[in-house]
Amino acid sequence: MTSMSSQYRIIAVCTGNICRSPMAELMLAEAFRAERLTGALVDSAGTTAYEAGHPIDPRAARKLTSRNISSDRHVAREWRAEWFVSRDLILALDVDHYGWLRQTAPDGESLAKIRMLRSFDPAVADKDPLEQGIEDPWYGGHTDFDTTWNLIRSSVPGIVEHVRAQLQRLDGQDHGDDQPSDQPKAQQRVRSIS
Repeated sequence: MTSMSSQYRIIAVCTGNICRSPMAELMLAEAFRAERLTGALVDSAGTTAYEAGHPIDPRAARKLTSRNISSDRHVAREWRAEWFVSRDLILALDVDHYGWLRQTAPDGESLAKIRMLRSFDPAVADKDPLEQGIEDPWYGGHTDFDTTWNLIRSSVPGIVEHVRAQLQRLDGQDHGDDQPSDQPKAQQRVRSIS
């Protein structure tokens, strides 16, 4: 079923909102489209205003474009406190963002929404958050953006399945699921964006 009465809002957070978090936002948006999870809404922000108003880093844009994902509409913005309430899942891209979000969270309900993006990557899901970060590619070259792409991509299927489960929980419907309802959910395969 592709229509949904519920929405599940995700935000990806990095430092300046020009490299990691917009890559995560756009990669997730593409994956949600591929899975027809129309109730999944994703955006991104930075913990600082350093880059607010700027477009995505050209190296990040180049990497996304090479995978047919457009980034030309992205404009960097700074985190706003009200997003602790309006977002259902807050994805930190590195440990400093995770720490900052946790210190800034106004209450326990907000704290429960904060996760490291790579906590959804099976290769590091059982690791401490300190081992789940994605280093800032801004200081490096094109290969650093390739690494960022690969690390985010490894987390995307887990995030998609988490969001699908949350949407189903919210309104009791199948969301973007082409398999018969009697098919076990563990057998579902998430389409790749690569």
